[in-house]
Amino acid sequence: MNNLVRRVVLVMLLGVVLYGALVLYRDANLIAARLSVYAWSTFVIACALAFGNYLLRYLKWEYYLARLDIRGVPKLESLLVFLSGFVLTVTPGKVGEVFKSLILFQLRKIPIERTAPIVIAERVTDLIGVITIIAVGSASFPGGAIWAGFGAFTVIALLVFVSVPAVNGAVIRLLPRLPGPLGRVGGKLAPKINEALGGLRTIVSPAQLVWPTLLSIGAWSLEGIGLWVILRGFAEQASMPLTMFFYSTATLAGALVPVPGGLGVTEKLLEEQMARLGGVEPATATAAMILVRFATLWFAVAVGFAALALLRAKHGAAVLGGEPAPSPSESQRNLLTERTP
Repeated sequence: MNNLVRRVVLVMLLGVVLYGALVLYRDANLIAARLSVYAWSTFVIACALAFGNYLLRYLKWEYYLARLDIRGVPKLESLLVFLSGFVLTVTPGKVGEVFKSLILFQLRKIPIERTAPIVIAERVTDLIGVITIIAVGSASFPGGAIWAGFGAFTVIALLVFVSVPAVNGAVIRLLPRLPGPLGRVGGKLAPKINEALGGLRTIVSPAQLVWPTLLSIGAWSLEGIGLWVILRGFAEQASMPLTMFFYSTATLAGALVPVPGGLGVTEKLLEEQMARLGGVEPATATAAMILVRFATLWFAVAVGFAALALLRAKHGAAVLGGEPAPSPSESQRNLLTERTP
């Protein structure tokens, strides 16, 4: 537990340095002036919207538990297990999503390999949901049709790849045949990708993707609306579809770059999009970016620690203290920690 806290604190310090540098770059006095007239009630609303995101994604977690016939986990306990995964949102190694499976094993002795497909399915549907929001939001500005078309194509291609064995099997068989070093890397990755897709097929058939994907769209839309609310607190009039586009593209970019919590990548893209596409004054864009990151990323970490504390208060040493849980296999570790939103 102490190691867990130290890792999170280290990344928090990195975040403080990053935000401090951005504030100094934009002029600390200007940002202080913007914050002095900010309507702080909108920050509370943004946090509430972020919590709504977590609740919708929890419903998806419950849906997948039911599909895999994992019974006997009380709903409140299941919610706390789900929320506890947010503790590791910002840690290096991106193991936060595996954390849920570990806690569930420690509390209910449900093997990690049984819940592993859920973690991957969540990430797949989150990715589809975020890309859908990007496609819809891009229609709100000139030239957005290209983004919308690309987003729609990406969603369709991803759905086909995940759900049609003939398609993903053909792609996997090509990996070892790539020239030079790519072929060697592809040969190592192919069995791992095949293993993940095999576990996914039981819960990501086209019919079973609809409900979880709708939940993902709703969940990530709430955080995009949170950015809109925060901008309203600065009296900025950016449209809601546009702020949802900003938030989704920045989140996706931060997810694809291998840095803890997307630090630096998400922040800079959010700031630049608000200033260049949204017409938000640069100092206000920086202040809004910092606030929305506190209302989403850092609020999630706080919620995760609160959930973990409640689980430890009820179950004691059984949570991160009792008999050790078996470590996931190397292939599970590599696949389950692939970062998507």
